[in-house]
Amino acid sequence: MTQIARFFALLLIALSLSTHSLYAGEPELAVKLVIENHKFQPETISVPANKKVKLIIENRDTTPEEFESHSLNREKVIPGKSSVTIYVGPLKPGAYPFVGEFNQTTAKGVVVAK
Repeated sequence: MTQIARFFALLLIALSLSTHSLYAGEPELAVKLVIENHKFQPETISVPANKKVKLIIENRDTTPEEFESHSLNREKVIPGKSSVTIYVGPLKPGAYPFVGEFNQTTAKGVVVAK
């Protein structure tokens, strides 16, 4: 391998490593939310403000449920006995309510960004 080829090979490696570190950033925050007996558990989720959050929603019921939040701009059906992942944020400080569309009287909750 010539010196020029080695130089470009090392340059490519250095650029790929520096680009990876730029996108790696902070570890993402994952929060688990469970649907059981047509209720969200926990009903209140506290998350840091101004951070992207990964919500892992596990539906332990046999029937589907729809996670719906107008303030989070998210709507997702979770089939029975399955899980989905929804990303939210970064969120400004405040409260962001959500409901289970199919069981609105019992499936209620709120994400609180502090």
